[in-house]
Amino acid sequence: MSVPSLSTFIIYLIGMLFIGFICYRLTTNLSDYVLGGRKLGGGVAALSAGASDMSSWLLLGLPGAIFMYGMSEMWIAVGLAIGAYLNWQFVAHPLRRYTEKANDSITIPDFLENRFRDHSKILRVVSAVFILLFFAFYTSAGLVGGARLFEASFGLPYQAALWVGVIVIISYTFLGGFLAVSWTDFFQGILMFAALIIVPIVAISELGGWHETVQLVGNVDSSYLNVLTDANSIAILSMLAWGLGYFGQPHIITRFMAIRHENEIPKARFIGMSWMVFSLFGAIFTGLAGIAYFTGEGPGNALADGTEETVFILFTQVLFNPWIAGFLLAAILAAIMSTIDSQLLVSSSALAEDFYKGFLRPSAKERELVWVGRFGVLGIALIATFLAYNPNSTILDLVGYAWAGFGAAFGPVILLSLFWWRMTRWGALAGIVIGGGTVILWARLEGGLFELFEIVPGFIFGMAAIVLISLIDKKPDNDILNEFKAVHQKN
Repeated sequence: MSVPSLSTFIIYLIGMLFIGFICYRLTTNLSDYVLGGRKLGGGVAALSAGASDMSSWLLLGLPGAIFMYGMSEMWIAVGLAIGAYLNWQFVAHPLRRYTEKANDSITIPDFLENRFRDHSKILRVVSAVFILLFFAFYTSAGLVGGARLFEASFGLPYQAALWVGVIVIISYTFLGGFLAVSWTDFFQGILMFAALIIVPIVAISELGGWHETVQLVGNVDSSYLNVLTDANSIAILSMLAWGLGYFGQPHIITRFMAIRHENEIPKARFIGMSWMVFSLFGAIFTGLAGIAYFTGEGPGNALADGTEETVFILFTQVLFNPWIAGFLLAAILAAIMSTIDSQLLVSSSALAEDFYKGFLRPSAKERELVWVGRFGVLGIALIATFLAYNPNSTILDLVGYAWAGFGAAFGPVILLSLFWWRMTRWGALAGIVIGGGTVILWARLEGGLFELFEIVPGFIFGMAAIVLISLIDKKPDNDILNEFKAVHQKN
């Protein structure tokens, strides 16, 4: 990396750490650290939700998938866009309202315990266990992305690059908590958006325009341009099913809980969906331009096997002057940091609020819980680092497993807890265990129907378990029903 690129990169990192320090001064209790005191404006909530959602998958994973397999991979983007819209449209309002009504719940396990009056704390513990399990894999995917970035940019060995990324990412999350995460994600979302617009436009222009780009891709292999190539019904359903995951992603739906007022949600939905759709198009076109540029008759050198997910990084190096390249590389780090910080925060809140306070020290003071959360960030980051230590790990595979796990374990539970009055504590517990467990088991089976993305059977079985067990169980108590009615009377 040249001196100008490195300078831009370092300036960006200093800026993120500065935000972390400012937010450290504003964080006085666990609610501030975990949920920012429910003070997020619509624009910050929207871009921070989008940035924490997309991660390195958007700048590395998706362009790499398009580069390797062509436009048939765009079905994932279609499914994600539909799922994100439905999440904003139908989950954001009632979840914001219900979590405040249910004893001002600040985490998902906290909400489930309060929603169903679970004095046994079994719901809190089981949901926290699944959060920690799947976030370990999700966070490791981001660390792989960070390692790839530092490896390609600085020429570091993979493991050394991994540790550099870990140190950078956990620093401001450790300090500033939710406010630092949300505000850094806001700026990182803007940076990611700009990068995903600039890179494909410049790359396509360099190739002579859209028509010439498509022609070069077709000359390499016309199947790259066909959205149905190798896409049978199971493959298309699996890619579209990524959209189901949104309803159960704790690091995304906590942004709904943190919005300062429900009136901010329509504005946030418009900003968030606009950001997402344009960013997805940018990632798809980056991968497509990569086929034209780095293969066949294109002007670039062919990519080595196993480096397909670095196509965005290579474009920054060959198309832009060093100052702009540093800015674009910072956008990749922004994508990685914006997701990992949110995941670490949710995981640490599960440790502090749901384990430490729930069992070990119910009388723990607020400052004590904040520090437990901070050290939880360090511990979870180390576990994720261990999982990411294999240089052959792929971002898309790690993200897919964690995304499916959260979507199946928590998606049906969140939806039905918000909209079905008859749901019970034991139904919720069955949904989490059956949904999450199905993903774990299904992912280990291969061939035929088992090629279906594990979120589909997990979501279906989880939903069925909730309904069946809740109907067998006795009806909810009157105070639970009255709270449910009070939440929905405001519609």
